[in-house]
Amino acid sequence: MIESDTDIVLVVDTDTVDLLDRRLLHALRIDGRASWNRLGQVLGSSDRTVARRWARLRASGLARVVGATDPQVLAETQWHLRVRVAPGKVVAIGEALARRPDTSWVRIVSGGAEIVWAVRAHTAADADQLMLDTLPRSSVREVTAQSQIHVYAEGAARLLQQLAPLTDDELAALSPVAESSPLPPEPPPTPGPVTELDEVDRRLLAALQTDGRASVARLAAISGAAASTVRRRVDQLRRDGVLTLHVEIDPGALGRHVLTLLWIRTAPADLERTGMALADHPEIGFAAATTGRTSLYASVFTRDTAALYDYLTHRLAELPAVVDVESTSVLRSLKGEAGPRDPLPTRKRS
Repeated sequence: MIESDTDIVLVVDTDTVDLLDRRLLHALRIDGRASWNRLGQVLGSSDRTVARRWARLRASGLARVVGATDPQVLAETQWHLRVRVAPGKVVAIGEALARRPDTSWVRIVSGGAEIVWAVRAHTAADADQLMLDTLPRSSVREVTAQSQIHVYAEGAARLLQQLAPLTDDELAALSPVAESSPLPPEPPPTPGPVTELDEVDRRLLAALQTDGRASVARLAAISGAAASTVRRRVDQLRRDGVLTLHVEIDPGALGRHVLTLLWIRTAPADLERTGMALADHPEIGFAAATTGRTSLYASVFTRDTAALYDYLTHRLAELPAVVDVESTSVLRSLKGEAGPRDPLPTRKRS
């Protein structure tokens, strides 16, 4: 039996990724730590074939599985921040933010002098302290902070279902399991008492953020814990809803080369209806309700600027409760949504 020992960013280029590849990626979205043997059985292939397919996807820079922590279960709040900085300082400041373990994602946006980023903190004061520790005051021109209060859409699962839908039986067979005992198919709908983490837990989570399929042996070496302890801890972190595994997506390989961020204003009475409507749009990669002067934040992936124009003037414009929209294009992503990680191999595009 082949052991899991790798990473995932889903990227699907139909010229190089066939149906089995896409089904494999969808299966890993259901259980990112499923063994190759189990994946092969569900997909109707051998474990060696599945492992080879994965090795090619990984080596090509096409896909990665990463671990993420649930801020609600850890009594944290996700803050979305925008900072305008002095010309010439944006890359240095952005890279400093990306190196921090408490930032979730970091992007340089249009104009080249603004950074949009997300950080997890227990209080607004903690988020403020992060900014004081990281941002040189002489270089900062303006800061805007909004807390994330509800998520409507996280697009990987829907995108994978569109690309290579697994059957109901296959989905049931892949409901997440640990090494030795079954996990619930979904995190608990409401968190219980705040989960307390010790140093071993934190080391495991940090390692899984960079490699969601890290082997038990590797995790044991990183955490200093015995293999049996690692299995039990990872199992429990998933059971408690602290750890989830994600398939990340490079939309460029799907022909979507333009990433645009939207800040949308709507009346409180229309917030949920509008957020749920956004979640149904295939262009939406992420949508959440926030505090602040706008009430919704969303990321939009389109083929090109003409497709973006079409989205803004038709699909988005058809939402009756949208009062105002601010949009900005992403020039460069310095850190992904699942936390710090080593860079993927550079992918050559034809």
